[in-house]
Amino acid sequence: MSLQGIAERARALDAADPLASLRARFVLPQAPDGSPLMYFCGHSLGLAPRDARSLVEEELSDWEQLGVTGHHASRRPWIDYAEALRPGLARLAGAHPEEVVAMNALTVNLHLLLTSFYRPQGRRRCILIEKGAFPSDRHAVASHLQLHGVDAREALIEAGPDPATGLVEEGHLEQLLRQRGEEIALVLWPGVQYLSGQSFDLARIVKAAHAAGALCGFDLAHAIGNVPLSLHDSEADFAAWCSYKYLNAGPGAVGGAFVHARHRRAQLPGLAGWWGHDPATRFRMAPEFIPASGAAGWQVSNPPILSSAPLLASLALFDSAGMQRLQHKAHAMGALLIEAVDALDTHIACITPRDAARRGCQLSLRVRAGRDAGRRMFDLLGARGVVADWREPDIIRLAPVPLYNNFAETARLGGLLHEAVEHTA
Repeated sequence: MSLQGIAERARALDAADPLASLRARFVLPQAPDGSPLMYFCGHSLGLAPRDARSLVEEELSDWEQLGVTGHHASRRPWIDYAEALRPGLARLAGAHPEEVVAMNALTVNLHLLLTSFYRPQGRRRCILIEKGAFPSDRHAVASHLQLHGVDAREALIEAGPDPATGLVEEGHLEQLLRQRGEEIALVLWPGVQYLSGQSFDLARIVKAAHAAGALCGFDLAHAIGNVPLSLHDSEADFAAWCSYKYLNAGPGAVGGAFVHARHRRAQLPGLAGWWGHDPATRFRMAPEFIPASGAAGWQVSNPPILSSAPLLASLALFDSAGMQRLQHKAHAMGALLIEAVDALDTHIACITPRDAARRGCQLSLRVRAGRDAGRRMFDLLGARGVVADWREPDIIRLAPVPLYNNFAETARLGGLLHEAVEHTA
């Protein structure tokens, strides 16, 4: 279909979009002339919900007026703030409320969870991760191997993508776990691969890991709020995420974690902190650590109120929209953009799976002519008002997010990609 045909179809899709009104619930960044920028970078930092400002201001006001008594007397008592976030997070994670907790930041949560769930014994001391994992995940895993006196050069198993497809197939992981399962203590895998945008079948990975005798956890930084999750039913052992990407909670916002109900903090080793203590006896100030039930037992510190408040605003919008409707719109916007990119196949390759079931919002485009041409294309897009990001050496990442992007600007993005190719070819 021509770009004009894509634009016409986009207008029709916007007119019929049941989620169209959500766009007005976010603050869109503006160009110097006051026009809204085309923001396709929600995979890196989500936009601000309009209600976030008022919620933060309410917390500031309560702090100013109440001081320490705000822990119990504020509009949303601070002492129970993490509990107020649980229901919405549980719905997005596909978990029971007691299996999730809002706390810390992503890598801190990974460290806390790895302390409990990486328990090398005998030959079973390896950790399986993806080759090309987000560096922070690899750093965290390597440091835990080191803490246990295990050589990462021998015990860190990295599963890379198929050279033919650029994707990591679940079947390859199953085969690897069958072959080396007796050596593997833990699998740590992403829900969505940060560079390619590939979404994984988490239940299938968990099943293969457990069949091999290994535990299985997930980094959901690019998955939660992007793709439907069923952590409880998948039998995943644990997971961690940030909330500043698709959860739109703001830069450096509070992260989150999941621990399956079958695991008890009291029965696992781990790092303890006062806020992870049973709330019923926390203020007795006893020296013994009695963990709170569920994932809350992995807390070490009280939640940061000012960086948690925006998450309340965003979770309310997710509840209003529903993940199934959001996913449907995300797939439709992605398909529209892929259609525009397909006409540029000699110049740009979409490395994200075309199968809607294997991707979320993000589309990653590899510039075939290499880095210099790619940077020129990326800079031209920026000059035309597109906010995206660049990953070395030759990838432009774009994310049409269904909460605040629409079909018309997605079609416009396709046209600008054509323009960028013409100027750099």
